[in-house]
Amino acid sequence: MHVGMGVFFQGLEPGRDDHAVVRENLALADEAEKRGFESIWTAEHHFTRYHMMPNPAQFLTYMAGRTSRARLGTMVMVLPWHEPIRVAEEIAWLDSVSGGRVLLGLGRGLGSIEFDSFRLEMGESRQRFVEYATAVSQALDVGAIEHDGELYRQPRAELHPPAVTTFNGRTYASAVSPESAKIMATLGYGLMLIAQKPWQTTIRETAEYRELFREINGHEPPQPVLVNFTTVDPDAGRAAALHDEYAMAYARSTIDHYEFTNPRLEHVNGYEYYAGLRRNIEKHGLATFNRFLADLQMGGTPEDLVDETVERVRALDAGGVVNVFGFGGMPPEVARRNADVYTEQVLPKLRRIDTFRDVATPIIS
Repeated sequence: MHVGMGVFFQGLEPGRDDHAVVRENLALADEAEKRGFESIWTAEHHFTRYHMMPNPAQFLTYMAGRTSRARLGTMVMVLPWHEPIRVAEEIAWLDSVSGGRVLLGLGRGLGSIEFDSFRLEMGESRQRFVEYATAVSQALDVGAIEHDGELYRQPRAELHPPAVTTFNGRTYASAVSPESAKIMATLGYGLMLIAQKPWQTTIRETAEYRELFREINGHEPPQPVLVNFTTVDPDAGRAAALHDEYAMAYARSTIDHYEFTNPRLEHVNGYEYYAGLRRNIEKHGLATFNRFLADLQMGGTPEDLVDETVERVRALDAGGVVNVFGFGGMPPEVARRNADVYTEQVLPKLRRIDTFRDVATPIIS
């Protein structure tokens, strides 16, 4: 199966220097291809230390020059925060300079602080995503962008250089709500799964998405990509302690960044799903929800990680997994040991299992 590395520039420790966080995570990314990871990914966030990465295309262009084989993925670029023509140009350029190695993940955003600081109306994000994504995807396929929508109007402009080849089959989206899932299937995107729901719900909704995609498009969707914030250690006790400390801290940072307990989301068009989530947190308590989110991430001994990854990938019929090794306030030496143990004791085994699985496989219609 495909195994990739995600890079998360998270600075949770009080007094930790932002530049040190960047340097330490760049060092991990720089080793990804040498370690045997088949792809390198990063997400997009702004204005806080939750994840300090304002432009994934910029980071991945840097990594394109430092690698020769690893595919380069966004998990995700948030389209409503961008000028679509610039996204199309940046991704086409990255695809050209990397020799066609781009995996494009797109999303519509959730963080109120980010929408507010960009001076954008959060309630327009779904419509903006649909219009922007339609324009960008068409532009990457035909080498020119144009769109005549309600919120986005763009006269025809050519992309030079264009993308190396079609992005059909190598474009993914993070879809949580049923309404978003229908949008993503209509656009022809595969799913990028970053756990937020009970595992059985994720399995069921992924299967439902596959059926919806077939119904709309007449062929199979790209195999999903599973993203995991990973902790591993040969000693079971230490493995449990790593998970309890760092997966819990990461989960709490997610709750805080996205303001899952803020009633504001209930009144924003397109985010109605999160009203139910807030009520669920109130019912069961914040500590319980924090533990629930943390335990959705895979952690344990190398044997545990192999078994659980295989089980999850097969249950989702996914192409593979992307692992983030530094997060939740991990000191750099802990993150490096985390990556070392995975590289030596987990990665070789996974690469030999279900070798037919991959991400961004060509669409067969």
